[in-house]
Amino acid sequence: MSISQRLKTGFIVLLGLYLSLTWLLVYFATREDRVSHAIISMGSGLLLLWVALGGSCMVLFRDRIKTCVQSIPLNWQVKFILFGISLAMIEEVITTTMTNLAPLFGVAVGEAYITASASYFDVILHHSVIVFVPWFFAWAWILKRYDFSPFWVFLFLGLQGLIGESIAFGAQNLSQFAMWIFVYGLMIYLPAYTIPAERGARKPNLLHAILAFFLPLLSGFLWAILINLLFPSHPSIHFPPIQN
Repeated sequence: MSISQRLKTGFIVLLGLYLSLTWLLVYFATREDRVSHAIISMGSGLLLLWVALGGSCMVLFRDRIKTCVQSIPLNWQVKFILFGISLAMIEEVITTTMTNLAPLFGVAVGEAYITASASYFDVILHHSVIVFVPWFFAWAWILKRYDFSPFWVFLFLGLQGLIGESIAFGAQNLSQFAMWIFVYGLMIYLPAYTIPAERGARKPNLLHAILAFFLPLLSGFLWAILINLLFPSHPSIHFPPIQN
């Protein structure tokens, strides 16, 4: 393993350790507040199923998945976009399920939640995946030209998701950076891993990295504004405000 690969692996391990320790502290600190504890429990389900189990499977089976994806007779950019959207939809299956499992965590559905709606299709078509779509198009354009490694694509989209969450739902999300990096980064890690190495992309420099960081964000913000204009009466949250 090269020094660069060791540093990347070490970063992921440290990020995972930080996430595990801080989440455990919050989990036990909220035991006396049933609503907050229910939200943390829902988030725990997301972390266990999407980050721990899903992320582990992505790493363990990535080469098999790469072979399978590359055998599909479609343009690699089309496959990249569809793969990313599909993973985002899978992640939202988990979050919406957690919201609907509220009674299992000691509260009523809508009393505590981690999605804007209890309806899966409402979530993906009005609140979450619909907003992420431009990110995958932007990254398909970027990766055609610049050879960013799957690690950097994972990290950049994770940070872009962190910024999006912080703008949409408050700066307190910045303290949860490890969770958001994993949640969003895993939507694009496998798609980036499966793209062909020989595609004419050149080695990126600092200016290309700046472009790769801001272009998906800009495309997402413009698209989100358009969605709000198209559906001005659609509620941002379908539940009452959370009462702690």
